[in-house]
Amino acid sequence: MHAMWSSWAPPLERSKLLTISYAGAQLGTVISLPLSGIICFYLDWSYVFYIFGAVGVLWFILWAFLVSDTPETHKGISPVEKEFIISSLQHELSSKTSVPWRSILTSLPLWSIVVAHFSYNWTYYTLLTLLPTYMKDILKFNIQEDGFLSALPYLGCWTCMMIAGQLADYLRQNQILTTIVVRKIWTAIGMVGPAVFLVAAGFTGCNYRLAVALLTLSSALGGFSMSGFNINHLDIAPSYAGILLGITNTFATIPGMVGPVIAKGLTHYNTIGEWQTVFYIAAAIDVFGAVFFLLFGKGEVQSWALDGYHLHRK
Repeated sequence: MHAMWSSWAPPLERSKLLTISYAGAQLGTVISLPLSGIICFYLDWSYVFYIFGAVGVLWFILWAFLVSDTPETHKGISPVEKEFIISSLQHELSSKTSVPWRSILTSLPLWSIVVAHFSYNWTYYTLLTLLPTYMKDILKFNIQEDGFLSALPYLGCWTCMMIAGQLADYLRQNQILTTIVVRKIWTAIGMVGPAVFLVAAGFTGCNYRLAVALLTLSSALGGFSMSGFNINHLDIAPSYAGILLGITNTFATIPGMVGPVIAKGLTHYNTIGEWQTVFYIAAAIDVFGAVFFLLFGKGEVQSWALDGYHLHRK
């Protein structure tokens, strides 16, 4: 999606456009968690895969017929809109045919995104895979209640993501804050905020209302990070945003494999103390990632991502 948005999203509309598209993942989680519980309860667990697989096929058909790579190849776009998009990106894109791999791999702003992305995903994947278990074993919910309540944190994240994207671009368009200031503030809110409420959730005992409220706040504030480090690839190198996302997402998938395994190993007896340890680790990693991005993140197109040495600053 980053590769496509690099050709479609005007610089001052990136936050709102990308958050709208990527928020679909959160909305999908909101729908799938309770729906999966209902399907398992009334039908069978295998139907979860059949139904969601069929929806995926339908989505692909619509995508294949309705989506174009660039404004130039889109059949339904108006000439005015096409000209606006192309002109807004003319000083940000490179015409180079070769990829500056050395410059990319030695770019500190890119590695600041890698660290932030890795750190954020540690908490995200841990909660995504183990939150239903936490609610079932610690907060004592049955499968139907568990599905609906497990979805609340992601509903909060979707809501914050949508609001944060609109607000970020409003501040940038009206020159209230620069791009990098917005990216860093949103990253701090989206990573430090969740860390604080995640740790607090570990001290609620079996008070499920308070636990769900704190976990919802934690996940909701995480939505701010989508307008922070998550789309910073497009700020520093729009021509290579797809490649940069591939690099950062490669590292960011490691927590999806390692995080839940470590969390599961730490909660062998499913005690509150064990879950507190899981939350401590996730919070510490989150804060570290935020601090690293605050120190080394950039909000301008890097010289190696453009023709010549023209540096377009925002």
